Amino acid sequence: MAYGSSQKDMSSRPASKSSIVKSLTERQKTMLKNHMDKHKDLKDLSPAEMKSHKAKMMSRMKKGMSIKKAHEDIMS
Repeated sequence: MAYGSSQKDMSSRPASKSSIVKSLTERQKTMLKNHMDKHKDLKDLSPAEMKSHKAKMMSRMKKGMSIKKAHEDIMS
């Protein structure tokens, strides 16, 4: 047996919650795009702030928040 090898099969381990990735639905993607376009039109955020805002919105939406609730959570 080689050094560091293991007899256990790693594929039989249950996945942890942090490794499960939930993606946005097409409807959520469209809603998020429209939300970001509004900020782009208002020119209230710099490009770096836009990227950060979008990432924060996506993470909250993946947890099940609506656009409105996610935005209020970020802005508070």
